[in-house]
Amino acid sequence: MISLLAPGQGSQTPGMLSPWLDLPGAHDRVTLWSKASGLDLVRLGTTATAEEITDTAVTQPLVVAAALLAYEELERRGSLPADTIAAGHSVGELAAAAVAGPLVRRRR
Repeated sequence: MISLLAPGQGSQTPGMLSPWLDLPGAHDRVTLWSKASGLDLVRLGTTATAEEITDTAVTQPLVVAAALLAYEELERRGSLPADTIAAGHSVGELAAAAVAGPLVRRRR
């Protein structure tokens, strides 16, 4: 059994999405989420300063995006057994709900 724990606000760091965006499909996913959120999550997650990403309206979508990208990469690799448990702290609960199924991750 594997537990996935999605962090909450306060876990953000400048450049936090940079390593994820090279993964297959990740840049397209974050671009889709940018349109949905009205924020440029690619820029905010790669080149924005620490000060820029402290605003709750920016931090929370970034933290959820990072958690979802991590989950999707583990899923793509086939690293998650069927009995995987997802939990989150604060805004991480949204990512955990998307992973567990109650919230639907948009597929395109």
